[in-house]
Formats: sequence, structure tokens, C-alpha cells
Amino acid sequence: MSIAAIVLAAGASRRMGQSKQVLELGGEALVHRAARVALQAGCDPTLVVLGCQAEAVGAALSGLPCTKVVNGDWEEGMASSIRAGLSAVPHHAVAVLLLACDQPAVDADFLRLMIQDFHLEPERVLAAAYAGAVGIPALFPRRCFEALKGLTGDRGARSLLEDADVLSLPLLGGERDIDTTLDFEETRRRMELS
Repeated sequence: MSIAAIVLAAGASRRMGQSKQVLELGGEALVHRAARVALQAGCDPTLVVLGCQAEAVGAALSGLPCTKVVNGDWEEGMASSIRAGLSAVPHHAVAVLLLACDQPAVDADFLRLMIQDFHLEPERVLAAAYAGAVGIPALFPRRCFEALKGLTGDRGARSLLEDADVLSLPLLGGERDIDTTLDFEETRRRMELS
């Protein structure tokens, strides 16, 4: 049963002031890391949705067997990237795993755990829990694809996670998205100390 991954990497990183997708932690661009862990978890295909600075972000994916999907409507927000990614999901995929490139503590082991849990009950929605919230990474069965295609704006798929089964993200720092320069510097410092 094939599970596709959609890595959301089209945003302008306004709070960061620069394209966070290409920032490097441990010598690896954030977007490269997100796509790599999806591939390592067995997602097939792994689709990376590009938008703002698509050429530079796409170049950071060098060497990975992932598919780049350009979202021409990226300024609308995250929902447009979800729709763009879904347009490239093959018919044989039974589910889609949504993930962002700004959660460097999400690793292939956690994604594999989500996938294993999904296979036990393949009609349920799974989401990650961290910092008192439920969000992505999130895994949606094919029955949710039409609802995902109907999303609008910049809130992503949060409205579809109300009844999701939840897996706690166990990793130190997993609760931190990299949204600002301070977030990035704190994450880099934490990685250097570990």
C-alpha cells in the first residue's frame, strides 16, 4: 500500500525574513532534510511543493529522488500547496502524509511509526501532537482527499484534524517549528550540543 508524502515548502517565510527552506542545519538544507526523511520512511512518491523562490528551493533537493511540484498560487497560503501536491498524487496511493520543512526534529522513525499505525486501521486520520497542539505531520487516507482539495487560505488541514488519532512527537525540540531567526539559532545550538 503506497503512501505519498507532500512536503510543504512553497511559503515566503515572512517571519524569518528569508527562505527558511534553504537554511542549513548540520550541513543539510531544511527542505532536503524533510524530503529525505519522508523517503527514508518509505513514502512513495515524495512530492515537494515549491512556490516562492522555487528555483533556489528546488536546487536544495539535489540528489534526492523526489518530485517537485510548483504551486503557482502559493501566495494564497498553505491550502493551495496541499491542493497542488494532491494533484500529483498517483491513483495507487492509499494515503498522503503532509509534512513541513520547518520541523527538523521530525525524523524517519517517527514517520515510520505513523505509517505503521495507519496500516493497522487504514481509514483513520493520524496527526502529531506537540506543544499542546495537534498538527502536521499528519496522515490522511484517500477518503479525505476531496476534503483536502476543498481547503482554502493559510490554515492548512487543521480543520480536518479534530477527530484525528494522535501520536505524541517524542523528540526533544519536536514541538518547535522554525519560524524566526531566533528559532533557527536555538535549534542549531541545541543540535550542536547533542
